Amino acid sequence: MQRKRSLNSNSSSLKQEKLFNLERFFNLSPDILCIAGFDGYLKKVNPAFSNLLGYSEKELLQRPINDFIYEDDKSITSVLREKIKNNIPLLNFENRYVTKRGDIVWLSWTSISEKNDDLIYAVAKNITHIKKLEEERNLLLIDLAKLNADLKKFTYTTSHDLRSPVGNIISLFDLLDFSKIKDKETLEYLQLLRGVTFEMKATLDKYVDAITEDKKINIQVEKLNFQEILDNVCESIQELINKSETIIQVDFSKAETVEFSSFYLHSIFLNLISNSIKYAHSNRKPVVSIRTRKINNRIQLIFSDNGIGFDMKKAEGKIFGLNQSLHSKKESKGIGLYLVQSHLESLGGKINVKSKVNKGTTFTLSFRD
Repeated sequence: MQRKRSLNSNSSSLKQEKLFNLERFFNLSPDILCIAGFDGYLKKVNPAFSNLLGYSEKELLQRPINDFIYEDDKSITSVLREKIKNNIPLLNFENRYVTKRGDIVWLSWTSISEKNDDLIYAVAKNITHIKKLEEERNLLLIDLAKLNADLKKFTYTTSHDLRSPVGNIISLFDLLDFSKIKDKETLEYLQLLRGVTFEMKATLDKYVDAITEDKKINIQVEKLNFQEILDNVCESIQELINKSETIIQVDFSKAETVEFSSFYLHSIFLNLISNSIKYAHSNRKPVVSIRTRKINNRIQLIFSDNGIGFDMKKAEGKIFGLNQSLHSKKESKGIGLYLVQSHLESLGGKINVKSKVNKGTTFTLSFRD
């Protein structure tokens, strides 16, 4: 009976060995599998390792492992190899190897040791593509940081340098004796110009102060009244509105207030209204419609005009890009819409646009919940 059980056990082991062909698994694995000795030489490698480095199995086994490792990684690899010998497993260790052609490849290793046999069993993944993506991302971040620093410097310089001439204009207004001006229309224009100049100085001061303190410009969020902000903006460009005979239709009944930055909302209204006037159709007076609505408790601002519009397909990818102009007008700088999107998205909002040539444009601004 005992002999029968033994025969059955041996038969079962043979079947399992046939079922689980470990050598075949070793050779077919796309990951790198290898066995190394405590003496620093490889004892067995799978075809994936050989194919990656471009060396034959014989070449890999004849030379010390360190011969294949990238020079800068040899020291740390040796230190960690000693830890593995002392039964400390190695998990997700990344180092570089040099192929026979001289290319550098990145590998991520997991290794354990078998002290009784003085052997190290290791599995590695080729992560070269991930490292290349990381390098590209880091280069982009460096470029972005430099661009941001240059933009900050340019904004500071421009704002700072403009304050002097604006201050001179204000000084000239102080010298004027308005009581001696008899023409009512002239007096009205001068007072309007004086108010706009003070508004310009206040805006420039905000820019300079914010950049000097290395903070976002008036990023403080507060409850704002749409109508009050719009009135303030329209007052600052009233002459432009009058001269262009622009009609502004307003309906804030669905949402009268919003939690947002005062400075940003001013800038959004100013840029969108200015754009509507700048790109008005030559055969009709500019009509701007500004209204609010709520979609799933999210406040939206719908801004429409009847201007010259643009081709959505041709403008794809350029609408909100910095220095991306959709029209050939000389005054088009490609900054206004970039600022509108930047202001909105920096506080968790988003913006969508629809436009048709010679029909007009509609912007839908969704504020954060």
